Amino acid sequence: MTTIPYKTYLTEDEIPRRYYNFRADMPQQHAPFLHPGTLQPLQAQDLYPIFCEELCNIEMDTTTRYIDIPEAVLDYYRTFRPSPLIRAYHLEKALDTPAKIYYKFEGNNTSGSHKLNAAALMAYYAKAQGLKSLTTETGAGQWGTALAMACAYYGLDLTVYMVKVSFEQKPFRKAVIETYGGKIIASPSGTTEVGRKILAENPDTGGSLGCAISEAIEASMGDDNCRYALGSVLNQVLVAQSVIGLESKAAMEKLGEYPDIVIGCAGGGSNLGGLISAFLQDKLTGKANPRFIAVEPASCPSLTRGVYAYDFCDTGRITPLAKMYTLGSGFIPSPNHAGGLRYHGMAPSLSRLYHDGYMEAIAVEQNKAFNAAVTFAKHEQILPAPESAHAIYSAIEEALKCKESGEAKTILFGLSGTGYFDMNAYMAHLSGTMTDHAPSDEELRQGFATLPQVE
Repeated sequence: MTTIPYKTYLTEDEIPRRYYNFRADMPQQHAPFLHPGTLQPLQAQDLYPIFCEELCNIEMDTTTRYIDIPEAVLDYYRTFRPSPLIRAYHLEKALDTPAKIYYKFEGNNTSGSHKLNAAALMAYYAKAQGLKSLTTETGAGQWGTALAMACAYYGLDLTVYMVKVSFEQKPFRKAVIETYGGKIIASPSGTTEVGRKILAENPDTGGSLGCAISEAIEASMGDDNCRYALGSVLNQVLVAQSVIGLESKAAMEKLGEYPDIVIGCAGGGSNLGGLISAFLQDKLTGKANPRFIAVEPASCPSLTRGVYAYDFCDTGRITPLAKMYTLGSGFIPSPNHAGGLRYHGMAPSLSRLYHDGYMEAIAVEQNKAFNAAVTFAKHEQILPAPESAHAIYSAIEEALKCKESGEAKTILFGLSGTGYFDMNAYMAHLSGTMTDHAPSDEELRQGFATLPQVE
């Protein structure tokens, strides 16, 4: 018999009632967003034509440490939160490691991922503002599904631009999004000016999140009753995702535990930022010193091989400029990549933390990630999303280091979602037909060549 339970749940009354905005505790803020036309720092009202006004205010807030979660959003959260903190006893035994491995499982909702945390808040504020519809992008489909669910709950129309290669790899995502009333379009498409331009320049492109963002924003700008909702990267998203870290910390406190290492997969930063948030506060305020490891795909290595520079957040170059670790808004990830971690840049706040030494980062080839996913699935009985598999890989590596050193470290990683819509990728891996790709230096130079000349 184990002395610590496999699963630790908070009660419904223990769901966090406030988000944590870690920017309030950052010693150095990320550089301001710049207007794409004037290159002058943005104010919150400059973003009002794009996002819901309350979200714009959160985006620019660097001083409010805790932000109340609206009661209506809390009520919605109770349909799928709190999520469990799980001790990976069987994986520990298989690895023969003295490390204690915990994971926060965010896949217990129909979207199969953590994305519903932010989608709920965004749809709520859209409804409260009197809007009728939203547009968005999605990579692997988790965010598009989550926002479709939230829009159905609050009675909003939704149009989703899905990265074309994922649209083709994951047809059942389309069915789920349409079940919840969303309209889904493969991106780049012929439905927008920027989509037509991208297709004219590269008709065979598999698309990217940057392309899909451009299309979704363009589609929203022509309708006063519509706004755009982003699924990652921005502070408004990371604030909403802080419920993951807040719940994780509260559950670990129940067990008398605290992580030495916190590991998250990293694309744009929503899962990673949410998971580390409560522990990051301890690090920023000097209460503890956990290691944070961001794990990104080798095919889209913004932190490990990107540059820290101002860049557009979209391929069509219509968004504000953000200073972040980036591969260039013109960078298109390899179409063989099976996960949703396809964004060319990293969240500006996380980029600043990485730049200042508060985080580490590694890049992992996808076959290594899928090997870790298969190992995890066999021992923990959950089929992980390809994105989560990157974090699992790092958790296993750190646990094996503990085996070598004899140190009994406590490891926490984010199981951000399930892989049941990713069976084509699993079949490719298991059959030996999955290939790995890391961009060459020349490919990276081509992406960097698209960076704007801004100091």
